[in-house]
Amino acid sequence: MKKIMTLLWVSIVAFSCKEDKKVEPVTKETTQTEMQKNLSKYVTVKLTADVAKLTGKERKMIPILIQAADKMNDLFWVEAYGDKHKLLSSITDADTKAFVNINYGPWGRLNGNAPFVEGVGPKPLGANFYPKDMSKEEFEAATLDNKWSSYNFVRRDEKGKLYTIPYHKQFEKEVGEVAELLLEASKLADDAGLKKYLEFRAQSLLDDKYRPSDLAWMDMKTNTIDIVIGPIETYEDALFGNKAAHEAYVLIKDMEWSERLARFSRYLPELQVGLPVDEAYKKETPGTDSDLNAYDVVYYAGDCNAGSKTIAINLPNDEEVQLQKGTRRLQLKNAMRAKFDKIMVPIADVLIDESQRKHITFDAFFANTMFHEVAHGLGIKNTINGKGTVREALKEHSSALEEGKADILGLYMIQQLNAKGELKEDLKDNMVTFMAGIFRSVRFGASSAHGKANMIRFNFFKEKGAFTRNENGTYKVDFDKMIMAMKELSNLILTLQGNGDYDGVANLVAEKGIISKELQTDLNRLSDANIPVDVIFEQGTTVLGL
Repeated sequence: MKKIMTLLWVSIVAFSCKEDKKVEPVTKETTQTEMQKNLSKYVTVKLTADVAKLTGKERKMIPILIQAADKMNDLFWVEAYGDKHKLLSSITDADTKAFVNINYGPWGRLNGNAPFVEGVGPKPLGANFYPKDMSKEEFEAATLDNKWSSYNFVRRDEKGKLYTIPYHKQFEKEVGEVAELLLEASKLADDAGLKKYLEFRAQSLLDDKYRPSDLAWMDMKTNTIDIVIGPIETYEDALFGNKAAHEAYVLIKDMEWSERLARFSRYLPELQVGLPVDEAYKKETPGTDSDLNAYDVVYYAGDCNAGSKTIAINLPNDEEVQLQKGTRRLQLKNAMRAKFDKIMVPIADVLIDESQRKHITFDAFFANTMFHEVAHGLGIKNTINGKGTVREALKEHSSALEEGKADILGLYMIQQLNAKGELKEDLKDNMVTFMAGIFRSVRFGASSAHGKANMIRFNFFKEKGAFTRNENGTYKVDFDKMIMAMKELSNLILTLQGNGDYDGVANLVAEKGIISKELQTDLNRLSDANIPVDVIFEQGTTVLGL
């Protein structure tokens, strides 16, 4: 386990079925360049699944869905940077090109979005969704069509005036091709719910009206194959946290694991009532038509494939759909297992007190990740004082606080269900694995929503004595104090969200969303031990044997 980095960079096929890049392996005996050190932050993982259990039609569907998903790469490139081919053609070094592809641009996503290509300046907060010279004040003062839509670009005309252009117009050719592929796949679908969803999703891509297909996706219950595709998450828009970026996952359901998870969603209303916050901040009733399922993911594309890779999905993001139907939580078991084995366990061997390393388990890692996604359904989606939705009120800080909420309420849910006897595992496993998970996630960089959420939690826990740092640089959890800190932080986050307190959240992020020198020194020890920060994927039809 500790020697996993002997070969750090082998046979990368992470971005497109069309691009098959080979990079010479870097061994321990090799003197690494700076770019090779950057590449060594990632370890390659094959995305495989048991396709033999699929029907003949399902096996025919997978390559079609992968082809549709692959097209999200080019759309996300436009959103994240702009002209991909112009950038790559300006670079001669093969390692730099490989790293640009991993990051979908010239900024290191695991290094605070710092530029790594000569002559490239800081990454615009609004990525390529807005004109680079546009200020927040100019946008807020402008009168624009569908100004706050998540599905359009903001551009300047020849006179310098701002205007909007919908995604389905900007990407008319591309989304037309994707829609045709989804309709082609729908003809092979024997599952009625999947067939309807693919048809509706194809139409959504053509008109940017996603609610009908989101509702159809929520109604799917018996499908084995799934695809999440379209403009979905808003993390890339760090200016307002509003514009959605294109991405895709192609998924195969793990029926056995899904059956184990099926019972937990029904506890959401009960857990909502018991949240450690005043009644006004838990007055909404979470949807109970949501489900929990485990999947093997066989293809990532676009936003979810950039930098750190997602290991669980909680969708849709549409607040109205959430209130009507809840959400679906998809646990990406094969990707999760890879991160646990190749990253989490080695981190624990370096930073967790030896007496508590026995509490680092995959089952606890799986449960913590799963309940993080479930916890997105708790709390409230609308402010209590007329400021609109929480997302609208908190703007660019909404994602970081929402991720922080899900992390801490996920642990709260585990503690509550453990007390009810619904979870039989040792709660100490969850808490120590949760602590190790902070170290794993914060290495993604404090500039990301997840990174800020992890640092807020780490620094809050430190203040409350939820853990101690030993003289040898290892950390030990105080179980009783962690439970208390969990409740206090839950109360703080839920109150900030319910009040739509933009300034309060901004202050919290500024004060606690930072990495201290002491912690950075400890994180550097992980790099010195050649522990990768994240994974990249060898993926596609060839890997699956299709």
